[in-house]
Amino acid sequence: MDLDDGTDVLMHDDDVLDSTETYTQFTGTSLGSAIKPEHDDPREGFSRTKVLKSATPALKGAGLKIASVDHRLNPRKDAPRPPKFDGLPYSTAQTGLVYDVRMRFHVEAIPSEHDMHPEDPRRIHAIFEAFVHAGLAWREGCNGPSDYYMGRIDARKVTKDEVCLVHTDKHWDWVQSLSTKTAEELVDELQHPGEYRQMDSVYLSPSTPYCAALSAGGAIEACRAIMLGTVKNVFAVIRPPGHHAEREDVKGFCFYDNVSIATKACQQEFGERCRKVFILDWDVHHGNGIQQANYDDPNVLYISLHVHKDGRFYPENSYRDRRDPYGDHLHCGEGAGLGTNVNIPWRNHGMGDADYIYAFQQIVMPIATEFDPDLVIIAAGFDAAEGDMLGGCHVTPAAYAHMTHMLMSLAKGRVAVCLEGGYNLDSIARSACAVGRTLMGEPPDRLDSFNPTKSGVDDVKMVVRQQSKFWSCLYPKDLTARLAGPLQGERMHDLVRKWQATTLWEEHEMSPLFIHKEKLSKSFENQVLATPNYTEARPLLVILHDPPEVLASPDPRTGKIELHNTWLTDIVKTYVNWAVKQGFAVIDVNLPKHVTSDDGTQAHEEVDEVVYRTKEATQLLSYLWDNYIELNDSTHVFLMGTNTGHGAIINFIKANEERAQERLTKAISFVEDVPLQSCKSATNDQLQYWYYGASLVFVADEHGFWHSEFARKIKKRFGRLYKSGEENISDMLIAHKDAVTEALLQETEQWRSGRPASDDEDMAGTGAALPEPIQKGLPPVGNFALSPRGKGISNGNFASPRGRATRSPRIGSPPKATPPTANFALSPRQRLSRSPAK
Repeated sequence: MDLDDGTDVLMHDDDVLDSTETYTQFTGTSLGSAIKPEHDDPREGFSRTKVLKSATPALKGAGLKIASVDHRLNPRKDAPRPPKFDGLPYSTAQTGLVYDVRMRFHVEAIPSEHDMHPEDPRRIHAIFEAFVHAGLAWREGCNGPSDYYMGRIDARKVTKDEVCLVHTDKHWDWVQSLSTKTAEELVDELQHPGEYRQMDSVYLSPSTPYCAALSAGGAIEACRAIMLGTVKNVFAVIRPPGHHAEREDVKGFCFYDNVSIATKACQQEFGERCRKVFILDWDVHHGNGIQQANYDDPNVLYISLHVHKDGRFYPENSYRDRRDPYGDHLHCGEGAGLGTNVNIPWRNHGMGDADYIYAFQQIVMPIATEFDPDLVIIAAGFDAAEGDMLGGCHVTPAAYAHMTHMLMSLAKGRVAVCLEGGYNLDSIARSACAVGRTLMGEPPDRLDSFNPTKSGVDDVKMVVRQQSKFWSCLYPKDLTARLAGPLQGERMHDLVRKWQATTLWEEHEMSPLFIHKEKLSKSFENQVLATPNYTEARPLLVILHDPPEVLASPDPRTGKIELHNTWLTDIVKTYVNWAVKQGFAVIDVNLPKHVTSDDGTQAHEEVDEVVYRTKEATQLLSYLWDNYIELNDSTHVFLMGTNTGHGAIINFIKANEERAQERLTKAISFVEDVPLQSCKSATNDQLQYWYYGASLVFVADEHGFWHSEFARKIKKRFGRLYKSGEENISDMLIAHKDAVTEALLQETEQWRSGRPASDDEDMAGTGAALPEPIQKGLPPVGNFALSPRGKGISNGNFASPRGRATRSPRIGSPPKATPPTANFALSPRQRLSRSPAK
């Protein structure tokens, strides 16, 4: 069979798939009213007896069959027509449609009977059928066509010269060579033998070169039709996709970079009329091929919204050259193209409508408007759609319609939509149909979700901060360059802790404890403060907490924060004040979220990884326990931790089971956005029951754990768990202070009743009774909430400071009674106490 003869070929699949060209009824009403075919059986009159023998293999089953009726759209009947009214040339013009059934010939050389590849030939047919049944497109057998249908634009094969605007000659030659190989040879075919053992997420067939050529050629003709004024905008239903194909690499289902080829072909043909092209890629995967092809081109703006997971999501870690993560926010272009590459990398799966719309409002539309393109091309992968098995996101058809509607305000409405990914047939049909209706002039449906996720907001603001260096429309501006000059600012968290140390000394005579650390950052100065009575026979409260919260109302243009519009909220200090009034000793441990570097770098810094911060906090707690807490005469020991402090407490208990159970009275945790950890021992079944009785664990209302299936039955190894009605640590500390103080008063009732009257300092305790804990089970090891950087904390136990070789702070130190001289400042007062000797 000659692939160029135009014969419409059906891929018969017996019981699995009768035909990819037959009438398909989609459920629901979002696709519009169905256009009924003339016959009840749309396949009536088809010949099903002749099986063609061809180099192109069947999907599976009986193989290829030829139909007696040509179902191709007839360009003589539904070709684009001129606008109806000269006064409204855009609104009365037609939307174009590129669709060629021959693109479905690209199939697996030796298909599996039970495992259909995600890049299924039925993808483009599902979209076309959705257009037909929604009344957007016409085919033979339906009433019409009319001026309201999409106007058909014929696809053609791309030329070698056009492909080599983006790819190398060697790449072209290799793709063309596939047409001469047998199915058996294609199974073992490698583009770069010796550099890898198998191809990167592609399958091959003898028809692949032809289909890839039609796909790239279809993208070119779609854009040409817009620039020639044949249609106002266009939807190119093409496959195989292209945005992963690199200069000399096929990968990720892609062979030719369709969108980039179309971009450069139109720039070459139309000159100044199509000089600046904006490519928006909303496929759930980063378009590495598009980025590479246009990275230094100042006339091509590429913006990609994609799941990245800090470099742990495809296509990262799949490159032949083993490059570092390529789709992060720091890749902004190079040379003359610096600033024209904008990556919006989601650190989490599960992003939805509100996240995408927020990114459009904050980044995409401001930058695109400033760029002022002559043509907009959407690399339209629909694998971020609700229901897609690869994307894991929740973008609805309405959101795709809204994004399309916003993009239509650019370039005088010249928008070309070119299909990329999307592997759930129903999802891509509905999503593409919503986009098609919007292109044709229908307003988008209403959105149901308006609140972006916390991580989504963080990701968007991270990109704004980076891209504000290159775009005048983005605020606030990045302060790195200014701070690197003569200003030489000092990080506020260092100044705040100095103030805290001074305040706590003046109010409670709290002074720094000696902590041995070989290389000490100034961020660790004054981090551990203690009341002078911490060695005495009285309750000891050790608080491991995040730095105080700073609330500010920055200038929206400059980003400058005026001191009179800045507030410091230190809720932990209210716990310190209360404990001191009750006669408790207090050790206050501040856990910085970032360790200031010694080189004085002034750039914006992200919060350090949770796993690193928790490990540091665990080592510090172990050091304090060995050299201070265990040596004193405390009647009770209370450990209280917020976020990473919670992880440090759990890790310490698991590494020091006997010592913790012997001295620790109660462990109190507040968990907002770090993993909820369990306290279970591999050798001591009773540890989890002891921890349950000795713990209070308050977990934020929006913590990921509450949305997991494991929350249905909470296990005791996660402690006495309470679901807080608050969402952040400060509010949680306020809301549950009465419950915590009441618990501490109950534990110390006997000690308080035996205190001398002269030593009684405002013993009236206020507080509400604890709510009933949630008696449900939790999952085995607690890795629920993602950290602010999308990293899970390791669940491995930290070894006991008394045990085998670890990174314990005590290694190489003198005995506990005489710890080494610290790098911390000396106590403001010299006291004859059991403090470690110098």
